[in-house]
Amino acid sequence: MLAGSALAQDAFEIDPAQAETAEALMAEALDSDLAWSIVESLTTEVGPRLAGSEAEERARAWGEALGQSLSFDSVTVEPFTMPFWERGELEISITSPYEMALHGTALGGSGRSPILRAINSDVVYFRNVDALTAAADGSLEGKIAFVDGDPMVATQTGAGYGPANQRRRIGWQHAERAGADAIVVRSVGSDYHRNPHTGMISSMDGDWASIPVIAISNPDADHLRRLHNNGSPLAMHLRATPGWHGEVTSGNVVLDIVGSELPDEIVLIGGHLDSWDLGTGAVDDGAGVAITVAAAELIAQLPERPRRTIRVVMFGAEEVGLLGARAYAEQHAGELGNHVMATESDFGAGRIWQLVSNVDAGANPAIDAIGQILTPLGILRGGSEVPGGGPDIIPMAMQGVPTVRLNQDGMDYFDLHHTPDDTLDKIDPDALAQNVAAYAALVYLAANMDVEFRTSAEEAAAEE
Repeated sequence: MLAGSALAQDAFEIDPAQAETAEALMAEALDSDLAWSIVESLTTEVGPRLAGSEAEERARAWGEALGQSLSFDSVTVEPFTMPFWERGELEISITSPYEMALHGTALGGSGRSPILRAINSDVVYFRNVDALTAAADGSLEGKIAFVDGDPMVATQTGAGYGPANQRRRIGWQHAERAGADAIVVRSVGSDYHRNPHTGMISSMDGDWASIPVIAISNPDADHLRRLHNNGSPLAMHLRATPGWHGEVTSGNVVLDIVGSELPDEIVLIGGHLDSWDLGTGAVDDGAGVAITVAAAELIAQLPERPRRTIRVVMFGAEEVGLLGARAYAEQHAGELGNHVMATESDFGAGRIWQLVSNVDAGANPAIDAIGQILTPLGILRGGSEVPGGGPDIIPMAMQGVPTVRLNQDGMDYFDLHHTPDDTLDKIDPDALAQNVAAYAALVYLAANMDVEFRTSAEEAAAEE
């Protein structure tokens, strides 16, 4: 039998009054359109929210005003500084074997083409990023590297993202090492629309690309592959003007429902407020902000405050390296030991189908019991030793904060995220309401249960 398995422990019984309240919250959430109203407001009134931009600043003001208009006990903005990268303009087309415009976008952290002139260079085709890593130093002088790859496989869990993402993250490092004028990669996405997918590249020892790093749509990548396979000589015209603009201020918006008995113990939920700038950031991650704020608001409207504090964080600058998450973990380092549980909604707006967790083994029966409450929503209990909690939770989880995750159906998530197609019409209001119902019940119970959720690692450290 697995260590820590709930089967090896006594079943946990939720207080009947708490169970009844959790079920009532679920029913109310399924009939509520609050989350839809929130994400509609954010995407319409603020629009795209590139990290560090004036639009993200307006989003923080929007989030602060939203919290003040609802039932939260405190609303604060916690600033931090960050470097600001802006997309600029892009022209990209093939010029040989004939002229044809391509649908592309600069990747976050991309360099620019030489000022006052475009790049007009022959293209060297690489079947995948592994082939590019084998390119010799200096072998691409005066060339543009095109990194193909297989289209990302769509799955419920998004499992295909990590492997496909390597060409986006590290391809530029090998292209620069080999002397390329620019690098063009197949978009990291599972769709077949002519929508390019943006996203951040990885820095190398704190440095960013000095050459253009461009993603093109999957159909355009397919086209280039066919031309290559036909033996056609490939050449491109490329002009890109992205760049860095120094240090700016971003921030996290923090909304608290203060606990009635254990106000220093915190159950943290949230989503990220920034978005990429090609769409309106509805799926990634306006939905997550809306789901968690709406769930907390339903709890805040109850006659009595929960025992523990419920905190909703609208994280800033997630898309460019979890900067808001890192800032939160640093600014709250002294109280992370009081964070009894954390989770984030950042995988779109599809229906939740599974509850997973990473808490102390002794608390697993309590999570199992919460899972039973969620069963009528079509949610299964998954693994009890699953690290994570969401991208913005990672810095806290690394410090031992217990986590849970409500896994959403992500079959279409990578069709939409980081693209112009990330817009409000892609959200199903009924699925959004199901998310709110699950979060409301989970968070309410976690904030009221007489359970210690600390991880085993924390407990072991405390005993030494």
